[in-house]
Amino acid sequence: MSLEAKIESGEFVVLGEFEPPKGADFSYLLNNARQIKGRVDALVVPEMGNAVMKASSLGGCAFLQLHGIETVFQVCCRDRNRLALQADILSAGALGILNLMAISGEDITYGDHPQARLVNDVDLIQLLETIQKLQNGKDMAGVELSGTPKFCIGSTINAGALGGVLDIEMENLEKIIDTGVKFLITTPVFDLHRFQQFIKHIDTSKVAIIPTVLLLKSAGMARYIDRNIKSISIPKEIIRDIQKAPDKLKQCIQLTAEIIGHLKEMGMAGVMISTIGWEDKLPQVLDAAKL
Repeated sequence: MSLEAKIESGEFVVLGEFEPPKGADFSYLLNNARQIKGRVDALVVPEMGNAVMKASSLGGCAFLQLHGIETVFQVCCRDRNRLALQADILSAGALGILNLMAISGEDITYGDHPQARLVNDVDLIQLLETIQKLQNGKDMAGVELSGTPKFCIGSTINAGALGGVLDIEMENLEKIIDTGVKFLITTPVFDLHRFQQFIKHIDTSKVAIIPTVLLLKSAGMARYIDRNIKSISIPKEIIRDIQKAPDKLKQCIQLTAEIIGHLKEMGMAGVMISTIGWEDKLPQVLDAAKL
């Protein structure tokens, strides 16, 4: 069953997030993907996550699909102008990539090429509108296409938004839904109470909400995220439990599995499990979560 079919059926969706390599050797990516083939519905391939230069999402998706693994192609406003974005989207359609996820992209100054020039020729809403135009047979200039792409379209939403930022997020959400988006992947969720308050603002019958569940690596990583990333709150007891655990890896995997279970009980459309470099641990997470 395709990702789109599973979303439409209301079944619980399981996505993985696999970074493409910083290099041309895709063997590690493929080996890890084969370990979970058939256990996840699709693999999200980030487009230079955290503004760190790596192989492209389009390249990673095309490579994995050659090996029978469904993927989610990320299209990023940050790095390409409207010509290049449309070209990549059409190429993805020709390559048989079924799913597309539009993102704004993280601040380039946080990455490993801070001197790179920002593009942002179109914003996120304009990008999503462009995707719909392409699916309707015309490019941004109104020129008819020879063949049209078809995708299950997704985007992102900040589940940690508060106050005025939350108001802006909800205003943008209505515009995003109007562009035909079928799923939204959230920022990482650790504080379930805070997430429950956030989800009350969303009509989940209009769009599938897929929370990100991030596999932590240490108490130090958890503290850093909690202190430095405004959109993510990690409860103190989580950090304490990791710090006290004799087997910290086992504790981090169990924590991830427990969060997945709670989100499933809350009626979320699914989860995206992000392992950021620990892709080989994803089978253990799936086992612990009974997925």
